[in-house]
Amino acid sequence: MGEGILTDLLTEILIPAAAVVGIVFALVQWLLVSRVKVSPEPSSSGGSKNDYTDYLIEEEEGLNDHNVVLKCADIQTAISEGATSFLFTEYQYVGIFMLAFAVLIFLFLGSVEGFSTKSQPCTFSKDKYCKSALANAIFSTVSFLLGAITSLVSGFLGMKIATYANARTTLEARKGVGRAFIVAFRSGAVIGFLLAANGLLVLYIAINLFKLYYGDDWEGLFEAITGYGLGGSSMALFGRVGGGIYTKAADVGADLVGKVERNIPEDDPRNPAVIADNVGDNVGDIAGMGSDLFGSYAESSCAALVVASISSFGINHDFTAMCYPLLISSMGIIACLITTLFATEFEIKEVKQIEPKLKWQLIYSTIFMTIGIAIVSWLALPYEFTIFNFGTQKQVASWQLFLCVAIGLWAGLVIGFVTEYYTSNAYSPVQDVADSCRTGAATNVIFGLALGYKSVIIPIFAIAVSIFVSFSFAAMYGIAVAALGMLSTIATGLAIDAYGPISDNAGGIAEMAGMSHRIRERTDALDSAGNTTAAIGKGFAIGSAALVSLALFGAFVSRAAIATVDVLTPKVFIGLIVGAMLPYWFSAMTMKSVGSAALKMVEEVRRQFNTIPGLMEGTAKPDYAACVKISTDASIREMIPPGALVMLTPLIVGTLFGVETLSGILAGSLVSGVQIAISASNTGGAWDNAKKYIEAGASEHARTLGPKGSEPHKAAVIGDTIGDPLKDTSGPSLNILIKLMAVESLVFAPFFATHGGLLFKIF
Repeated sequence: MGEGILTDLLTEILIPAAAVVGIVFALVQWLLVSRVKVSPEPSSSGGSKNDYTDYLIEEEEGLNDHNVVLKCADIQTAISEGATSFLFTEYQYVGIFMLAFAVLIFLFLGSVEGFSTKSQPCTFSKDKYCKSALANAIFSTVSFLLGAITSLVSGFLGMKIATYANARTTLEARKGVGRAFIVAFRSGAVIGFLLAANGLLVLYIAINLFKLYYGDDWEGLFEAITGYGLGGSSMALFGRVGGGIYTKAADVGADLVGKVERNIPEDDPRNPAVIADNVGDNVGDIAGMGSDLFGSYAESSCAALVVASISSFGINHDFTAMCYPLLISSMGIIACLITTLFATEFEIKEVKQIEPKLKWQLIYSTIFMTIGIAIVSWLALPYEFTIFNFGTQKQVASWQLFLCVAIGLWAGLVIGFVTEYYTSNAYSPVQDVADSCRTGAATNVIFGLALGYKSVIIPIFAIAVSIFVSFSFAAMYGIAVAALGMLSTIATGLAIDAYGPISDNAGGIAEMAGMSHRIRERTDALDSAGNTTAAIGKGFAIGSAALVSLALFGAFVSRAAIATVDVLTPKVFIGLIVGAMLPYWFSAMTMKSVGSAALKMVEEVRRQFNTIPGLMEGTAKPDYAACVKISTDASIREMIPPGALVMLTPLIVGTLFGVETLSGILAGSLVSGVQIAISASNTGGAWDNAKKYIEAGASEHARTLGPKGSEPHKAAVIGDTIGDPLKDTSGPSLNILIKLMAVESLVFAPFFATHGGLLFKIF
C-alpha cells in the first residue's frame, strides 16, 4: 500500500506551525482593531493612509465630539462587565458539573475490568494486547477536562474580543460604512482564527502527550482522545442554552414593551432592558457559538481518528496518514487566512456591497480549501489503503477520500446559500413574510412557519447526498472527514458569524450614545447583513452536526460490537421512537424557559416605565441592573434541566436498556433533531429580517409597510419576538443535543457493552 509523500517529521512540524500562524494572524488583526481609540484623544497627523486615527471623511458630523466617545466607552464598559460577570457565574455552576461528570467517566470506564491495571486484548485486534481499562478511564477523564476547559476558554475569549470591538465599530461608523465593516469583520476574524488554531493545537499536543504512555497502542490512545470531543460539546450545551435564555429573555422583554407598547426605537437608552439585551448578544451569540463550533470540530476530528486507528493507518502506525484530519484543519487555517485578506484589504464603499462581500468570503474559502484538500490528500495519504467498515476492511484510494472531504465542504456551502435565500430580506421568501404583516401578526406567524418548514428540503438533500457518497467511498471514516470538510473553513465561518452580534452591539451603542440617525442607518445595514450571516453560520453548525453525529454513531456501533441495527426489533424501535421525541422535549424546555424569563422581564420593564418619574421623557435613568439580574438568574436556573436531559439520557438508556436501544435513541434524535433545528433557525431568522426589511424602508414595497410604529411593523415585531427563542436558543442548541448524545455514547461504549442492559438481563 505504501506511504504518502509527506514524512512523519514534516507532519509533526506543519500541524503546530499552522496553528501558530493562525494565532499570530488573529493577534495581528486584534492589534489593527485596537488602533481605533475609545478615548477622546486628538488624532495625530502625518500617519499612513491606513492609520485609523488619521483617515477621516470630512463631511461627517460629530467626529470631534468628545462626549460621544466618552458615552461609547461607558456603554462598552457596562456591556463588557455584564457579560464577564454572567460568564463567571455560569462557569462556576458548569465547573461543578464538569468535575462531577469527570468522576462519572472515571468510575464507569474504570469499572469495565474492575479497575484492573492489567493489559487486555484489544477490542478490534484480539491477537494484540492494549493498555488497561483503568488507563482508558484515566486518560478519557483527562481528555474530557481538556476539551471542556478549551471550550470554556474559546467562549470567554470570543466574548472579550466582541465586547472590545463593539464601540470601536460604532466610532468607525462615523467615518463611513466601509470603515465600520472592516473593524467588525477583523474582530470576527480574531475570534475565528483563535478558536480554530487553539482547538487544533490543544488536540495535537494531547495526542502527542498521550502517545508517550500508549506507545504503539493507537487503538487505546484514540479511544481515550474521544473524551476531548465530549468535553467540548458538554460545555457548549450549557453555553448555548444558558446564553440563549439570557439573550432572548432580555430581547423579547425589550422589544415587546419598548417597541410595541411604548413605541420607542430599538436600543433606546430609556429602555431598562437595553443593557441586558446587548450583554446577551455576547454571551449567547458569541460565547455560545464559539463553544458550539469548537465542539463540532473536536468531535469530527475524534470520530475520524477513532475509525482511522482501527484501519490500515493505525494498524501500520502511519502517523502522517493518521493525522489526515488534523492536516485538513491545518490547511483550513491557511485557506481562511488568504480569504480574510480579500475582505480586509479592499474597502467597501456602500451599503449594498456588505452582504455580497460576506457571501464571497464563503465562496473564496471553499474554493481555496478544495485546492488545499487535494494537496493534503496527495501528500499525506498512500495511494491505496483500507478503512474499517463494521468488522471488515474496505479498500479505499486517496482520490476517494479527497472527494469525501470535498463533498462535505461544498454541501456546507449549499446549506449556507439556501439558508441565506430563506433568511435574507433581499429575496422573495422574507419579503413575502414581511408582506403578510399587512393583515396582522397571525398571518406573519403562519407565513414564517411555512418558510421554516420549506427551508429544510434542500439542506436535507445536501446532507443525504454527502452521506451516501462519502459512505460509499470510505465507510464511516468518509462521513467523519466529510463533516471535517464542512468545518474546515471554521475560521471564516466564525468570522462572518461573530461579525453579526458585534454589528448589532455597535448599533445599540450608537442609539444609546445619541449619535445621528445616519450612523444608526449604517450600523443597521451592517447588522441586517449580520443576521443573514448568523443564519448561515447556524446552517453550517447544524449540517456538520448531522454528519458528525452519524460518524460518531458508526464508531459507537463498532465499539459496542453491535452486528446490525435492526429497526424491526422491539429494543431498537422503542429507542428510535423515543429518540425522535427527545428534540421536542428539549425544545419545549428551552422555549418555556425563555418564555418564563421574558414574562418577568416584561413585568419589570413595565414597572419601571410606570413608576420611575421622567423615565419616558429621558430625564431619569432606568435601573439596568434589575433587568440584568432577571436574565442572569433565569438562565443559570433554567439551563440545568435541558442539560441534564441530554447528558443523562445515554447513561440511563445504555445502563438499563443496553446498546441496541441506545443505538435507536441516537438514530431517532439525529433524524428528527436536524429537521427541527434547521426549520427553527430559519423561521426565526426570516421573522427578524422581515422586521428589519420594514424598518429600513429601502424599497417601494417596504415603504408601503412602514414606517416604524405602523401596524404591519408591530406585527413584524411580534413575529420577531416569537422567532427569537427559535433561532437563538432552541434551534442552535439542538445540533449540540444530537452530537453530544452520540459522543457520550461512544465514550461510555466499553461500559455499556460490558455491563449495559440491566433491565433486560433481570427480566
